Amino acid sequence: MKSTERTGEAAVAGVTSGLIGLGEEVTWRARHFGIEQTMTVRITAFDSPNYFQDRMVRGAFRFFEHEHWFVERGDGTEMRDVLRFAAPVRVLGLAVEPVLRGYLRRFLRERNLVIKEMAEGDGWRRFLVGF
Repeated sequence: MKSTERTGEAAVAGVTSGLIGLGEEVTWRARHFGIEQTMTVRITAFDSPNYFQDRMVRGAFRFFEHEHWFVERGDGTEMRDVLRFAAPVRVLGLAVEPVLRGYLRRFLRERNLVIKEMAEGDGWRRFLVGF
């Protein structure tokens, strides 16, 4: 939640606290492009602690799949996101997908920077207080 503070992202249904696993769903609500949006994703692949994949089952995109990779590197962990999506309307999508791609790339970079800072500092302690 801290990593997406700017968009007000919050888990509002499904698994909203603790850990999530294969086949489980979570619904997120956030504000993007000034519009409140809701997206439900299901965990469709899971190999803890190395990898998980979520796919949209309900939301604004025609298709949305997000892979999360974690690889141990020396004394740390490399985190890599692979995101595939298609805009909601095929014809309009050709025009807006480049804008969405840039927006989502910046969104993930900002989010991952906050996660990195929390993981490497004392931020994780504050994060765990809610559990």
